[in-house]
Amino acid sequence: MSEIKGWEQTFDTVASAYDKFRPSYPDELYEMIFNYNALNEFCYVVEIGIGSGKATLPILKTGCNVTAVEYGKKFSELCKEKFKEYPNFSVITNKFEDTFFSDGTYDLVYSASAFHWIAECVGYEKVFSMLKSGGAFARFANHPYPAKDNLPLFKEIQSIYGEYYHNKKPPIEYTEDRAAQTAKIAEKYGFTDIKHALFHRTRNFSAGEYCALLGTYSDHIAIEENIRKKFFSKIEEAINNYGGKITVYDTIDLQLARKP
Repeated sequence: MSEIKGWEQTFDTVASAYDKFRPSYPDELYEMIFNYNALNEFCYVVEIGIGSGKATLPILKTGCNVTAVEYGKKFSELCKEKFKEYPNFSVITNKFEDTFFSDGTYDLVYSASAFHWIAECVGYEKVFSMLKSGGAFARFANHPYPAKDNLPLFKEIQSIYGEYYHNKKPPIEYTEDRAAQTAKIAEKYGFTDIKHALFHRTRNFSAGEYCALLGTYSDHIAIEENIRKKFFSKIEEAINNYGGKITVYDTIDLQLARKP
């Protein structure tokens, strides 16, 4: 399911902060991708929604040819500079849905925390057409859960959300069942050999760092500026009242699927 229309444009307004505060992905995830679909200098790959390139370098280092498609102009320029030493890298500034890719051309199409912005049928059907027979689709995303180890802080933060962001649902942990259900979506569009996996980690933030992280999320960016400032100030105050640190528990889900 795609997110609220228009919010996908908000990330580009905070490209530098996004690059600083958003996480990369674990080595074990890439190992699973490469074991599923080996890459070399003869392979052609497309990354959907590169953002600031958090999921790009391990793919580039295989020597394959990577074409990224990114809607945000600032993100595109950031990635051109970040990966300028890799002649096997290029970026197209456009929506994936509106970009032409030849059918049956690519060995791997992948997307990191971006594919949910695309309507399901549009995304899966287009990826399927782009892939060679035997080619793979890899979709992965990070699902953060804050203050799992500090229930009073968690409740305080949710109370602040209730005051300043009335429609925001409390976070829930991403489960194995949900990962399996999401992975099976690919079956509807002709993919086979479907696999999935979960990876876990923790990240620690000061109060200021955590609010800076929140400022890279589309729904938070969309809040009116004066309200957002008060909102973040309250969250920062709450974290400082509970020791000045907050731990975020990440669950990363990986979906792999193959074109017959």
